[in-house]
Amino acid sequence: MEFTAAQIASIIQGKVEGDPSAGVESFGKIEEAGPGQLSFLANPKYEDFLYQTKASVIIINESQELKEPVQATLIRVPNAYSAFATLLQTYEKLKTSQLVGRQEPCFVAPSAMLGEQVFIGAFSYIGNNVQLGRQVKVHPQVYIGDDVQIGDNTILHAGVKIYTGCRIGSNVIIHAGTVIGGDGFGFAPQPDGSYQKVPQLGNVVVEDDVEIGANCTIDRATIGSTLIRQGAKLDNLIQVAHNVEIGSNTVIAAQTGVSGSTKIGKNVMIGGQVGIVGHISIADGSRINAQSGVSKSIKTPGSTVTGTPAYEYTSTLRSQALFRSLPDIEKRIAELEAIMKQLMTEKAGI
Repeated sequence: MEFTAAQIASIIQGKVEGDPSAGVESFGKIEEAGPGQLSFLANPKYEDFLYQTKASVIIINESQELKEPVQATLIRVPNAYSAFATLLQTYEKLKTSQLVGRQEPCFVAPSAMLGEQVFIGAFSYIGNNVQLGRQVKVHPQVYIGDDVQIGDNTILHAGVKIYTGCRIGSNVIIHAGTVIGGDGFGFAPQPDGSYQKVPQLGNVVVEDDVEIGANCTIDRATIGSTLIRQGAKLDNLIQVAHNVEIGSNTVIAAQTGVSGSTKIGKNVMIGGQVGIVGHISIADGSRINAQSGVSKSIKTPGSTVTGTPAYEYTSTLRSQALFRSLPDIEKRIAELEAIMKQLMTEKAGI
């Protein structure tokens, strides 16, 4: 698909500087882009490439001052990064909207209800009483269990598995290999040292506008629902245990694990490889640095914690600074002890 600078500007509400008929048919990084490609400049560190790039059209900030002439056609917007993201989303929707119909072989239960313009890829399985909204895209090898409900415009990439009874909202994206609704890790210890499985009777509810990365596992609740609230974004390789609640617009980086029945507030930011124990709460707006181990509730909204076990961020930095100074502190203490010993000896001699 080819677009002109004028068409792109109308999508992102930008102002064209240069040739409005300049055409592009693909995207490229500003340091590598060639003729017929679109790029953007948001990070000042890449400004030099603005004057060297061969890209045909570049999206830049309104505040960007030019130090040299630029060959490309420019589109000025308040926020170049956000505008570029909007443009990519529009482009992606145009591509996915062309996916309609059913590839064979696949299985769709007679009782399943499919909305308009649904796409079902080859080797997919759609169970009994499943409800798919309008323009849902089910890519190859997806499994959707009985009684699952999926809202409009949701995309399930290849190999996604959604167990019985789960609810997926509208405008949700779930990437390849993710499993929604597997059993929670519930086992009752027995007197003989064995473990009896506790049936997991709940489900998973994923609200609107959520994105879940590849190879994540979100366990169904023992009773009730595991909840992923509206607008939450989960990276790849994340484990969410039974009865967890993740608040709206919370973002979680890769390899994080959240134990059962923990409640995470809204607008929380969690770095990679964070471990969170069960049955605690994380206040709204909290920040948890990468590789932190959270063993207690974070009760103050907007807190930042780091370390294992996780402590308040600035206190941890002071502790780390003191730790690095321990050899010097030890030396100074030894010197003070020597001085004190000498003074005591002199005093005893008197």
